[in-house]
Amino acid sequence: MAKFTKADIQRLAQEENVKFIRLQFTDILGTIKNVEIPISQLEKALDNKMMFDGSSIEGFVRIEESDMRLHPDLDTWVVFPWTAEKGKVARLICDIYTPDDKPFAGDPRNNLKRVLAEMKELGFTNFNLGPEPEFFLFKLDQKGEPTLELNDQGGYFDLAPTDLGENCRRDIVLELEEMGFEIEASHHEVAPGQHEIDFKYADAVTACDQIQTFKLVVKTIARKHGLHATFMPKPLFGVNGSGMHCNLSLFKDGKNAFFEPTGDLELSDTARQFIAGILKHAPSFTAVTNPTVNSFKRLVPGYEAPCYVAWSAQNRSPLIRIPASRGMSTRVEVRSVDPAANPYLALAVLLKAGLDGIKNNITPPAAVDRNIYVMSKEERIEEGIIDLPATLAQALDQLKTNETMVSALGEHIFEHFVEAKEIEWDMFRTVVHPWEREQYMSMY
Repeated sequence: MAKFTKADIQRLAQEENVKFIRLQFTDILGTIKNVEIPISQLEKALDNKMMFDGSSIEGFVRIEESDMRLHPDLDTWVVFPWTAEKGKVARLICDIYTPDDKPFAGDPRNNLKRVLAEMKELGFTNFNLGPEPEFFLFKLDQKGEPTLELNDQGGYFDLAPTDLGENCRRDIVLELEEMGFEIEASHHEVAPGQHEIDFKYADAVTACDQIQTFKLVVKTIARKHGLHATFMPKPLFGVNGSGMHCNLSLFKDGKNAFFEPTGDLELSDTARQFIAGILKHAPSFTAVTNPTVNSFKRLVPGYEAPCYVAWSAQNRSPLIRIPASRGMSTRVEVRSVDPAANPYLALAVLLKAGLDGIKNNITPPAAVDRNIYVMSKEERIEEGIIDLPATLAQALDQLKTNETMVSALGEHIFEHFVEAKEIEWDMFRTVVHPWEREQYMSMY
């Protein structure tokens, strides 16, 4: 990532004919928010003097303590390539501070930095994330509203004309590259209308910033093609849902702490302890990594999404897979995470879980190299394989009883997150759905 000073940004804004700046941040539910200012207010923003009403943001503060201060991260400066020729729009991602200039405990980005500080106390210097976000493209109707009509009937790695999303994907890649992304691959996914664009790993905060930017770019460019892009985990029954596999690695003094040439599978003790921590806390962090009612429609057998807590270096049915690359590329792939997750909160709980395994020297169970989907319940019990929660309500119950995961979120975020999600579950639980009428209206 480029390093910018205030002077750099003021010069670049003038050179690029920037007229507006979006001061962007993320609420507790992972929704991107922004305060847009004219270029005349740029200096004030760069001096951390821009305020906003936090009481209107999900999970932030009550109305009597509403003032919040925006601290732009200068290194996140980027000009949106698609904006108007009359005057471009630029973006700065911000951390949220209280009026007395202290980091706000309800800011997911600040919270991730807090957990990263705990990591550094253990002697690790970096925590990297390589995300693999998937999305669906649906056609828009004449009013510009999304329909349930897919833009293609392609399958995994298909090409045009079967993959009609190819041109849209290409335009998304071009926009992302112009914004500084290093795109590694772009392809059609397994389900009709489903796509994946992979970009290079980065440190945890930068990678989370990139995920949020990625979502914004994908949705914006898709609309220009008359399409609606959705990161909803399971928009259609009977096909694969969308995941966001997270490739994680810890570094110490420039070396990959997960790699050990003489270790079994060339994995270090640190890697195994990290894996053990993820497995131990998986049922509890699932409410954060899979945070919607719909998320649990994806976590079912038969659609390549993990629903069992296990690990393997050979097959893709467990929660954790160890990709084949070694050396600096040694990593732990957590496959349960979906793109509806707030990336800052997801990385905070994943890192905290892994660090708990390291601090307590936890030994992971044996790797499971069989296809877990075809194992009977008795066989899974015999292997010590447990299920992930089946509903958002079950996941929230697991989260609330896990002190390590609660501390990963901090008291403020934990309380507001659980409150919002319990409301979401109760709304779903009490609504009468079309399936119920189809099943019961005539029968009873």
